[in-house]
Amino acid sequence: MIARPAAGVPLLRLGFRPFFLGAALFAVLAAGLWAAAYAGWLGGLAPRGSWLIWHMHEMPFGFAVAVIAGFLLTAVQAWTGSPGLRGRWLAAVFALWLAARIGWLWPGLPWPVLVALELAFLPAVAARVGWQLGRAGQRRNYPLVALLVVLTLTDALALWALAAGDFELLRRAVWAALWLIGTVVAIVGGRVVPMFTASGLQLPAPIAPRRWLEALAHGGLPLLAGLALAGVGLAPDRRLAPLFLLLGIAHALRLARWFRPGVLRVPLLWSLHLAYAWLVAALLGLTAWHLGLPILGSAALHLFTIGTIGGLILAMMARVSLGHTGRPLDPPAVMSLAFGAVAAAAAVRAGLSGVAPRLAVALSAALWCLGFGLFVYCYGPMLWRARVDGGPG
Repeated sequence: MIARPAAGVPLLRLGFRPFFLGAALFAVLAAGLWAAAYAGWLGGLAPRGSWLIWHMHEMPFGFAVAVIAGFLLTAVQAWTGSPGLRGRWLAAVFALWLAARIGWLWPGLPWPVLVALELAFLPAVAARVGWQLGRAGQRRNYPLVALLVVLTLTDALALWALAAGDFELLRRAVWAALWLIGTVVAIVGGRVVPMFTASGLQLPAPIAPRRWLEALAHGGLPLLAGLALAGVGLAPDRRLAPLFLLLGIAHALRLARWFRPGVLRVPLLWSLHLAYAWLVAALLGLTAWHLGLPILGSAALHLFTIGTIGGLILAMMARVSLGHTGRPLDPPAVMSLAFGAVAAAAAVRAGLSGVAPRLAVALSAALWCLGFGLFVYCYGPMLWRARVDGGPG
């Protein structure tokens, strides 16, 4: 049984609260700073390394991992039936994440201190989630804990590359991290999208998974991460086109099996399906890139980073925050605009990159900031106030 209603500061009662709010605020700040730097508006101001290195590192290792941490520290409570991390210990883990974000923007912070802060965060989350799963004998979710450990090692490699001035190695680490985060998307999305679709449309049961399709979808993205670490796939290579095509088809089949026409009437559902559709588009776009067709690899990759990672994060935060604050699963009407804005940011960033890169970055950043800014506006009060039903969390 989960503990009785919690006392203390509401923002620290369960992991989703500080991490969802912190990640959304950081998403707005990071996109705004990157767009301003790209336009040359920040003059001599620069974070550690450069603005490009900061942008490459912080979107996966700053923004995305914060949401993954918030989700796992919350979901493990439901998976195990035991209380999630809260109070001062939750504050300490969140402080690790926040201090590292500040450290990247403050070049004066000693490098060993930044490294220690950066590499302590994910292991702390993994240790807590793994301990809770172990106590409950809940082994099904161990792969997610293992992914946190591998992400930590990838982050360590990125830091090593930065210290050594090896931009190519840094690029490998970042691409690998993105595909590892994609693996989290594939695993978690494969559970929640069909489940939420069934419950949201009042269907008898979620669509049953097909093991061969799940194995292909789950296993393909870590393979891409491993190839990226080896330096394979970061430039057009016709030999890789069949792999990307196969994975694109696999994820398209998954999405087609989950879809029901009623999804289009429910914002909390169509936003999830649309975000997953961007993964299919990205994989097919990278197929075309590897075949030498006139598409930029960075454009296809941004369909994934903005459309899938950003879109799915926004949709998941919007739903999870409602459920875990005791509210009906009916988001503020303006959140449809937020979901659409992030989807449009992906389309603009990819569509205009080859013809008007400055406009592509500026407009996509503005749309991204609109989407996550609306989340902060609508959900901030929910996250820093107690549950409306008086329950725990």
